[in-house]
Amino acid sequence: MVLAIPRANADIKVGIVVSASGPGSALGQPQMRTVAALPKEIGGEKIVYIALDDESDSTKGIQNARRLVIQDGVDVLIGSSLTPVTMPMIDVAWEAKTPIISLAAATAIVQPMDERRRWAFKVVPNDDLMALAILKHIARSGAKTLGYIGVSDGYGEGYYKEVSRLAPTLGLTLTTHEVYARADTSVTGQALKVMATNPDAVFVASAGTPAVLPQQALRERGYSGKIYQTHGVATEEFIKLGGASVEGAVFTGEAFTIADDLPADDPFRKVRDEFLSAYEKANGQKPNIFAAHLWDSMALLKTAIPNALKAAKSGTAEFRAALRDELERGKDVYLNNGLSTMSATDHNGYDERSAFLIKVEGGRFRLLK
Repeated sequence: MVLAIPRANADIKVGIVVSASGPGSALGQPQMRTVAALPKEIGGEKIVYIALDDESDSTKGIQNARRLVIQDGVDVLIGSSLTPVTMPMIDVAWEAKTPIISLAAATAIVQPMDERRRWAFKVVPNDDLMALAILKHIARSGAKTLGYIGVSDGYGEGYYKEVSRLAPTLGLTLTTHEVYARADTSVTGQALKVMATNPDAVFVASAGTPAVLPQQALRERGYSGKIYQTHGVATEEFIKLGGASVEGAVFTGEAFTIADDLPADDPFRKVRDEFLSAYEKANGQKPNIFAAHLWDSMALLKTAIPNALKAAKSGTAEFRAALRDELERGKDVYLNNGLSTMSATDHNGYDERSAFLIKVEGGRFRLLK
């Protein structure tokens, strides 16, 4: 049994675990840089951040999580960047009765609800929400057959589970289930297998720069159909690395990515602008959506902490339990990732109002109207 140790001081300790190195570094590095932009005080209490790199390794993630709850006695865990690293960290959080907010995407992090997942929350919209929104769009385009290529980990397989479940209900037939590892340098074989089935469109389930490979391979070998991606591609690196080969890619993503296409008084744009200002001041550069995941986690805590402090002092089991309860009560919280309303059965909190259709157009992410 993991036990979080009590503390004498009143500071609120936030333990952060991200994949700042290894295959997930495209996600974890901007998240690590976000730490410098996070609020230093909430509810009149000083916030202390302890940020660790899990090296994109689940064993390291568990070690970091255990250190944070046992040695540092954190009040809340945030992380990890990757689903395979997050899943075992949930066990540590559950054993320590410490809430954890994941920065990863898979629905399995928060569903189905059970005793373990009562302590787990997630700011990235669930696979099923984003998958349903993009599949509806694909079906409306007139496509009937859909090829599939995804990464061979929790993210890709989570998306495949949802796509294969939802596609038939919308009149779409999946023609393939091809997979590749994030660290692979070629997916030519998988692309050729997909093309051999002559699908009307292809769905790629990957994140960050590894998502470029399938689309690049398909275009280089003459595939001219539409290619759809996931919200995991919403980075400038994806566009820079993919160049002309990713032009025209369509996906459902978060408001952050297309905030400039929203009205100036739109609540989503206001949230993005606040984050943008804080991040640029701290780092001298613009953030991406992965950085926004960490910012949004603290936005949820900023709403929950003041009420939790009314129930107990930080550094205690009672405070951690109260913080979990308050996170679950969060209602209509505008985030870079969507409009969040949590409940006892929903620790993601989004609906289709949080899923925006986005297209790579002219080397930019634009709202598809």
